[in-house]
Amino acid sequence: MSAEGGFSEVIHAPLRLRICGLLRSVDEIDFAVLRDTLGVSDATLSKHLKTLADAGFVSSTKTASAARGDSRRITWLRLTAEGKRSFDDHVRALQQIAAGFDAASPKP
Repeated sequence: MSAEGGFSEVIHAPLRLRICGLLRSVDEIDFAVLRDTLGVSDATLSKHLKTLADAGFVSSTKTASAARGDSRRITWLRLTAEGKRSFDDHVRALQQIAAGFDAASPKP
């Protein structure tokens, strides 16, 4: 983690930022719960999760559900260690942007 943070174009897209924020606060979450919480379609969530997974920020596992009588599986999602670091760095970068210029910084 860098002290000054690091802005991430991958994370910054509004829905991906919300996904990472929700995943950062839990160990893992069911795809359906995340979809319903965000109020998006399966296809929309899947598209954004693929982008995050391709960047190494999100991982998923599928497990059978004892509560279900059919063969459908539950997809569990979590931020990877790299995803947590990148999200935390991105949040720090946003905080710096929101804070504006530091009074001790030389003026342009």
